[in-house]
Amino acid sequence: MKIKSAEFLTSATTLRNCPRADWPEFAMIGRSNVGKSSLINMLTERRNLAKVSATPGKTRLLNFFTINNRWLLVDLPGYGYAKVAQEKRADFNEAVAGYIEGRETLLCVFVLIDSRIEPQRIDIDFLQWLGERDMPHALIFTKTDKQSPAATRANIDRFKQALSAWRAELPPTFLSSSQTKAGRGEILRFIEQTMAA
Repeated sequence: MKIKSAEFLTSATTLRNCPRADWPEFAMIGRSNVGKSSLINMLTERRNLAKVSATPGKTRLLNFFTINNRWLLVDLPGYGYAKVAQEKRADFNEAVAGYIEGRETLLCVFVLIDSRIEPQRIDIDFLQWLGERDMPHALIFTKTDKQSPAATRANIDRFKQALSAWRAELPPTFLSSSQTKAGRGEILRFIEQTMAA
């Protein structure tokens, strides 16, 4: 897939004030400081499309971007800095839960994982929450340029092992780097194939 256009559309605070659900949507979420904005900019080849911040938890809104006038990329607030609701929602905010549970045009949630660290309980909990709702999702391991390929592979294997403790089939998995653009083609191809299906 060639990205010919990528533009900011709007921000929303709840499912109710999201834009009209006319096009397929792909959302990105992860723990704060996982490199989400950098990945969005890398995928779209727009340096400042999503604002990159050194402050964890900076994204508080659901940010919608129109891609190729065909589909929407949605930047969701990172989990880990929001207060937990009374029912278990894996420590992410109500707006995100409402959007994922209620958005009919959402085709896939990309869950971003820092490839440099051991499996984190909050990531596992969130993936379990997605699985319980039958929400299609994929994993993107970020920052793969920051360490050796062997160290990255070892961490990914540990993460997959943690997931396989409670699920038989693992989600699609991608390795990425916003610096080297690794994974860009594979992720965009997956998006195109998902829309075609």
